[in-house]
Amino acid sequence: MLPLSGIKVIEIAQNLAGPFAGRILANLGADVVKLERPDGGDDARYWGALLTPDASYAFHAMNYDKRGFALDLRDPAAIAWLKQYIGRCDVLVQNMRPGVMEDLGLDAPSLRTAHPGLVYCSLWAFGNNGPMKMKPGYEPIVQAFAGMFSINGAPEAPPTRIGVQLLDLGTGMWAALGCVAALYRRQLTGEGCVVDTSLFETALGWLTLGFGAYKASGTLPTRHRTGSGRIIVFQAFETSDGEVMVAAANDRLFMKFAHAIGHPRVGSRAAVQDQRAAARQQGGADAADRGGHALEAPGRVDRAAGSGRRSLRADQHAGRARRGTADRRGGNPAGSPRARPAIRRAAGQVR
Repeated sequence: MLPLSGIKVIEIAQNLAGPFAGRILANLGADVVKLERPDGGDDARYWGALLTPDASYAFHAMNYDKRGFALDLRDPAAIAWLKQYIGRCDVLVQNMRPGVMEDLGLDAPSLRTAHPGLVYCSLWAFGNNGPMKMKPGYEPIVQAFAGMFSINGAPEAPPTRIGVQLLDLGTGMWAALGCVAALYRRQLTGEGCVVDTSLFETALGWLTLGFGAYKASGTLPTRHRTGSGRIIVFQAFETSDGEVMVAAANDRLFMKFAHAIGHPRVGSRAAVQDQRAAARQQGGADAADRGGHALEAPGRVDRAAGSGRRSLRADQHAGRARRGTADRRGGNPAGSPRARPAIRRAAGQVR
């Protein structure tokens, strides 16, 4: 039996963040019932290529293992029925535009007064208080507003959006975690509660290390195409037949890397630290991209598997480290969801 077996969730959410929270709860065993508009349903149904005649891959990825029904929230009779139905649920997950649930009489204070055991979970763009609480927003807007663009991309290029839906999925994850914690609290106290999450707060959480670095150094974080401003060597290096990603994130791996590219003389912790300091002074983690030479590689370096040799560009401190410290970038993406996620639809009526 899955951990949330017997828990009933009503999801009044669309796009990515709210549905991802519902999907996590469904994966944990909850019976998640998704409410959609009758005139087209969730917007994500038509985001990208269709996997089935009425739904995209994005919709299926966020909504498998759920049941669903359509309801016109402009109909007062439908709202009255929905309020009664919510009384039979343990959790409500919603990410409607700010103010919509209040206008419908489905806000947290109203429903929690009627149903004290309800866990009411909201996912916002900018949070439930503060000067921007009424502002809607999609992932790219919040990434830009929070400053995530400023630390992503190449140093010489404009600020760049992070390519994955980091904030939508992260906010959905926090929401699901909050719901699980609230259900545990309800088991102890008998009372439900309100769970609030937002894309903006998720962004600030992901930027914790950047804030810490600024607090410690007084220097704004800089962009690195593949690397890190905190760790040397921790980036991709160009070779004659493509790039190699090296992650030598501690002194022990750094020394192994130095030996692998033909620098056995770099053998003490102090020498490693000197090399790291010199690399930072000559350009940081992207020194290779800008011609820095904190650690020059010899002209040729063995392949990791020993199947021949490759030439390295002389102006790059590049190399192929032993297995475990370097991996080839690219290739097919690691595993994807099953081709046709099953969406369990309610038959006739939702119970």
